[in-house]
Amino acid sequence: MALNRDMLADTFAMITFGIVAGMCVELLAGLSFEQSLQSRLMSIPVNLLTARAYGLYRDWLMDRGRCIGNGFMQIMLLDALAFLSFQIPLYASLLLSTGVSLEQLLVACTGQMGAMLVMGRPYGIYMQFCRHWFRPVAIPAA
Repeated sequence: MALNRDMLADTFAMITFGIVAGMCVELLAGLSFEQSLQSRLMSIPVNLLTARAYGLYRDWLMDRGRCIGNGFMQIMLLDALAFLSFQIPLYASLLLSTGVSLEQLLVACTGQMGAMLVMGRPYGIYMQFCRHWFRPVAIPAA
């Protein structure tokens, strides 16, 4: 069975980044360590299902966004846009499945948007690092 290294890298990146960043945000928001750990463990199945889709979506958006340039600000903007536009609908659908009201949904999503805008570029850098880390290394013949 051939391994899809990009799929493994994207999944590894999404799970590990989600655990660390999510736990930091949740602990700062006042959750106990146990509550945050439970929340992060419950996020793993969702991350398993969506990590590669996000990686493909981000790659597609980055390719389309090259028309605005390849500078630091353009890449930062595209990463933030990719993270926000992919994660907010997913987050909203998860909240709706718990029975929240429309007002609660809007307040929660608005609060998450700021964090997602800030986390977009660091996650993009981390995902690219993981993709390079998962790539096979050529061993020179002796």
